[in-house]
Amino acid sequence: MIIKEDNKEPPVIVGITGASGSRLAESLIDKLLNLLIPVIAIASSPAKMVWQSEMTESFGATIERWSSSSYFKLHSNGDFLAPISSGTFPTRGMAIVPCSMATTAAISIGLADNLIRRSADVCLKERRPLVLVPRESPLTAIHLENMTKLANLGAVILPPEPAFYLHPKSVDEVIDFISERAIYALGITDVLPDNLQYHP
Repeated sequence: MIIKEDNKEPPVIVGITGASGSRLAESLIDKLLNLLIPVIAIASSPAKMVWQSEMTESFGATIERWSSSSYFKLHSNGDFLAPISSGTFPTRGMAIVPCSMATTAAISIGLADNLIRRSADVCLKERRPLVLVPRESPLTAIHLENMTKLANLGAVILPPEPAFYLHPKSVDEVIDFISERAIYALGITDVLPDNLQYHP
């Protein structure tokens, strides 16, 4: 991959929480980096635990692979001194993939007690794209109320549903479709190749 030496493009924040669906986060970050879009990632402690049970590549090895790109940066979930905790730091928005119901609930009531939730709060207050890929089933009325509240505040709720009309032949194709939809939901369309599965 060719890396531009002078990279001034605002980054996309990717939050990874402790819901099932680690491959969704991996796919999204892989695609953004391949598109030469800067990524700032944050992972909660439960997210790392889920990653360990779902992925063949360890979380540490994946971070090392992503870190080989100058377009990637990782912040600790407890790092409130990170630039993304302030609205004065420009970003292209944030995707939380996968998004746990605990994180959804916290964001919906303005509870910004870690960097993932604070970054989401910043996106809402600065009117920047915020995409949540919730992983829970079945959903309770509480879950639905929290997501409705966030949708009314401008967040995009993007459930990881397969595109059956594309006749996916593998789980990988389903995951690719969902990560591509998340990229579109972030408003990133200017650098996308024509061969993506998802077209609005």
